[in-house]
Amino acid sequence: MVLDYYLNWGDLQHFENMPQPLVAKAERNQYETELPLHSHTKGQLIVVLGGYVTCEVDSNLWMVPTNNAIWIPAKTIHTNRTPVHANLCHVYIQPDLHGLPNKTCTIAITPVVKELICHFASLNQHYQANSSTDRIAQVIFDLLLEMPVQRFNFPQSKHPLIQLMAKQLWYKPDNRKTLTQWATELAIGERTLARLIKKETGMSFGKWRSQMHIIIALQKLEQKYSVQQISDSLGYDSVSAFITMFKKALGLSPKKYIAQINH
Repeated sequence: MVLDYYLNWGDLQHFENMPQPLVAKAERNQYETELPLHSHTKGQLIVVLGGYVTCEVDSNLWMVPTNNAIWIPAKTIHTNRTPVHANLCHVYIQPDLHGLPNKTCTIAITPVVKELICHFASLNQHYQANSSTDRIAQVIFDLLLEMPVQRFNFPQSKHPLIQLMAKQLWYKPDNRKTLTQWATELAIGERTLARLIKKETGMSFGKWRSQMHIIIALQKLEQKYSVQQISDSLGYDSVSAFITMFKKALGLSPKKYIAQINH
């Protein structure tokens, strides 16, 4: 079962057809939900106020934690999945407003911008040009252009070997096989496999696997798992090794990161 907002496709179509430059709607998810492949005529910004959302876009799995947002340009085919009690705000932006990235990305949202978006979503979305609501929408758009872009994505591939590796790594994240071991298992040269991973994902094997670990770690942090539990689930030899990887990727230790997003 999903939110009434998603169940009522007429309402969604209504939002798509509204002429206002920005329209927004906040929702608290009472159930775990998954929206299959779809697209919008407008750009979509999913702001995560609490919990997280995962999206599949352009052969990438995106994980968006609290106080971040995912920007999905107009007409981009994607899926959304949210856990129980996720608190989101959907902002639809006219495609003729330029300045936001032309590819999907995650964006860090400051407390001020988050509060402004929440306030905007509470207003009547059928606003007139040059009204106070319209001016708030303009301020939000201008501020979004200044928000830093994050990289909470796990690149995937249509290549069968990379797909196989991604599937095994995702469902058994404590898999610590080396590139040499993977190459032996897949009956391919180690250098050839390394080049293939780089070509298909844009990352080295080690970076690619670490990126997946970051996504899983963020999900588990949001679900209140301890750092020790997360480290064990990802197959790290020690908690300190996991913390080092996490801090290298995000600039903060797991505890400081979760404290920051809960601030």
